[in-house]
Amino acid sequence: MAERTRFLSFVVFCLVAVVVVSWSVYPWAEAQEGPNWHKGLPKQYKSKWLVHDLKRPKPEVVTQAGPVGSAPSDATVLFDGKDLSQWTKGNGKPAAWAVKDGYAELNNTGNIQTKKEFGDCQFHIEWRAPAKPRGVSQARGNSGIFFMGLYEVQIMDSFNNATYADGSAASIYGQHPPLVNACRKPGEWQVYDIVFRRPRFKDGKVSEPGRFTVLHNGVLVQHNTESFGETVWRRLAKYRKASKKGPISIQDHGDRQKVAYRNIWIRELDLSGSD
Repeated sequence: MAERTRFLSFVVFCLVAVVVVSWSVYPWAEAQEGPNWHKGLPKQYKSKWLVHDLKRPKPEVVTQAGPVGSAPSDATVLFDGKDLSQWTKGNGKPAAWAVKDGYAELNNTGNIQTKKEFGDCQFHIEWRAPAKPRGVSQARGNSGIFFMGLYEVQIMDSFNNATYADGSAASIYGQHPPLVNACRKPGEWQVYDIVFRRPRFKDGKVSEPGRFTVLHNGVLVQHNTESFGETVWRRLAKYRKASKKGPISIQDHGDRQKVAYRNIWIRELDLSGSD
C-alpha cells in the first residue's frame, strides 16, 4: 500500500512539473520568454526587427461591435443611413441624393464625393440595383466608385446582363474584368470590400502603380490587380502625377437608374511596405 501511495505521489509530482514547465515555456501571460530570448535570433527579411522580436510593436486592437460588415472601431463611417453630411457634390454644394429608409439613392443630381480625402484604404460599401431592371449592357444599374476621384471600381447590374467584360460589376473599369461574376439578382443588396493601394510617384512619373483587391459578396474578384492609370472610356488609361490623397467619388451615371447605397465606411491604411 505504501509503495502504491509513493507511486501515485510521483505521478502527481510529474504532472505538476509538466504544468509548471509548460507555463514557463509558453507565453500565456505577458511575454515570459526570458532575458536571453533575443540571443541568436536572426533579423527578419526586409525588416529592422528580429524573428520573434519582443520589442516589435504589437497590433492595435480593433473591435467590431455589430454584425459582420459593420464598421470596425478604427473606421470612418461615411454613410450610416441617416444623412450625406460626409459628402458633397464636388462644387461645394451639399450632396443631393435621396435618403430614405436607411439608404441613399441616385436621383439624377450628379456624382457625390467625400469631403475628406483618402489614399491607401480599406473600403466597404453595400449597393443595390433596381428591382425592376430596364435597359441592357451599360444602361442597366450603372454607377461606380472612384478612388482618389480617379480610379474606378465598376458598379453594374451584371445578373443575366451581357456587356463588355471590363465594364461588368467589380471590374477595374476599362482595364480588368473580375475573376468571376458574383452578382446577385436585381433588387438584392450586394457588398463590395475593397483594399486600395494608391499609386506612388517619383520625379513626376509613376514608380509604383495603384492596386486593387476586391471581394464581391464575399467572393474574391480582384487580387492585387494593377491599375493602369486614371479611368477613361474607349481609350487607354494613363497616369498623371496625383497627390497622395483624394476624395472617394460615387458616380450618378445620368441615365436615371436608381442604384441605392448603404453602410459605407473606410479604414485609412499605410500600405507603403514592410516595417
